[in-house]
Amino acid sequence: MAVIGAGSAGYSAAIAAADLGAKVALVGHGTIGGTCVNVGCVPSKTLIRAAEAVHGGLAAARFPGLGGAVQMDDWSVLAASKDDLVTTLRQKKYVDLLPAYDGVSYIEGKARFADGALIVGDAPMKVGKVILAMGAHAAVPPIPGMDSVPYLTSTSALALDRLPKSLLVIGGGVIGVELGQMFSRLGVDVTICCRSRLLPEMDPEVSAALKNYLEAEGVRVCAGVGYQRIAQTQSGVELTCEGHCDTVAAEQVLIATGRRPNSDGLGLEERGIVLARNGGIVVDDHLETSVPGIYAAGDVTGRDQFVYMAAYGAKLAARNAVTGNQYRYDNSSMPSVVFTDPQVASAGLTETTARAQGLDIKVSLLPLDAVPRALAARDTRGLIKLIADKANDRLLGGQIMAPEGADSIQTLVLAIKHGMTTLELGATIFPYLTTVEGLKLAAQTFDKDVAKLSCCAG
Repeated sequence: MAVIGAGSAGYSAAIAAADLGAKVALVGHGTIGGTCVNVGCVPSKTLIRAAEAVHGGLAAARFPGLGGAVQMDDWSVLAASKDDLVTTLRQKKYVDLLPAYDGVSYIEGKARFADGALIVGDAPMKVGKVILAMGAHAAVPPIPGMDSVPYLTSTSALALDRLPKSLLVIGGGVIGVELGQMFSRLGVDVTICCRSRLLPEMDPEVSAALKNYLEAEGVRVCAGVGYQRIAQTQSGVELTCEGHCDTVAAEQVLIATGRRPNSDGLGLEERGIVLARNGGIVVDDHLETSVPGIYAAGDVTGRDQFVYMAAYGAKLAARNAVTGNQYRYDNSSMPSVVFTDPQVASAGLTETTARAQGLDIKVSLLPLDAVPRALAARDTRGLIKLIADKANDRLLGGQIMAPEGADSIQTLVLAIKHGMTTLELGATIFPYLTTVEGLKLAAQTFDKDVAKLSCCAG
C-alpha cells in the first residue's frame, strides 16, 4: 500500500494498515507531520492561550477588589517557545513513531499519477492499494488586486518576526476569528471583514453574540460586505468594500477565507479520480474514490477539515483497503470547536441545517447567565442551544458558547451518538458549578422555566 501524505491522516492510515499486516510506503514531501502540529492547531492554540493570559489580567477587574494587568514583553520569546513546542511534538508524535512499525517505510518525494501508474519522484512505484492524504492549503479569494499585494496566511502569520501595528483579517470563519482575537489581545489593532457573518456554519445567535464580544474587546467587525478591490499603499494595504465599511486600511492583511485541498497537479483527474468543485477528492461512505482501490481521507477530501476527523477517516480508509470496505465513515455526531473566548463548540445538526433538511424540530436556547458556573465566575458571555426531534424528543445537535465550552461538547456528542432524548439528558445527574451542567439546564428548558428551580433541582 502507498499512503501519500505524511500528516495526521497519512500517519493514521499507515499505522492502521501496518497493524493489519500490510506493507506500507508512507510518501511525504516537505516537513513531516502535516498542518496540525507544524502550522495549525498546535502553534495557534498555544499562542491563543498566551493571549488569553494577557486578556485575563485585564478581565480580572470583574471581581470586586481585584486589579492589575499582564502584558506581552517580548513577542520573539513567546514565538520561540511556540516553535520549541512544535519541534518537540513533531519529533515525539511523528518522527520517533516510525521505527516502531516494521511494516512502514518512509519515502521522501513528490507523488503523482501518470499513464495509470503512481510516480514517486521520477520513478514508478509498484503498489497495490493507494490512500491519498495530501491535506490542504490556504485558499486565496479572487479579490481584484490580490495578486499584487503581500499577504499573510495562517501559516505565515504564526511565524511573524514582529507584530504589526494593525491587521486586516479577510474572512470571518474559524481561522479569522481565532487569530483576529488573538492578535488583538496581543496589542494589534484588528479589523475582520467577511462577506457573510462571523462563523457562518453556526446558527445566527452564535454569530451575533461573538460579534458583540469581539467588538467589546476593540476588534472592528465588518460583516456582510462585498470585496471590490485591494491595493498596496505606502503604509500597508487598503481594502475597498461594498457595504457599511467603505475602506479598511491596515499595515498587513491576513487571508483567512478557508482552505483548498492539495489536489492540483497530481494527475488525479487523468487517473479517473473525480474531484468536487472545491477541489476535494470525492469519496463514498467507505472513503473509496471513483477509482477502485484508491482511497482518500482528511482535508484533501474538502470536508470535515479537523485533524481528528482526518485521523479517523484515514484509519477507516486503511482498514477498508486491507479488509474490503467493511467500515463506513460517520460524522453525524462530529464535534467542532472554535477557540475564541468565549469558545464555540458544536455537535450534530444546527437549527439552520435541520430546518434545511425539512426536519420537524424543537429548539432550546439558554443564556449563560442561567448557568451557576458562569455567575460564580462573573463571566456570563455565551449561550447553550439544543435541537431535538419534535416527534420522539431525540437530540439532534447543539451549540455551546462559553469560556469553557470546548470541554463540555463531548457530553453532547455522546448524548447524540447514543440516541438520548432531551428528557433523559435533563434527568441526568451533573456536577454543580460546572459549565457542562448547562446542558442539563438547556435540556430542561424545553418544557420548564429553569429560573424557577432551586440549585441542582430537577
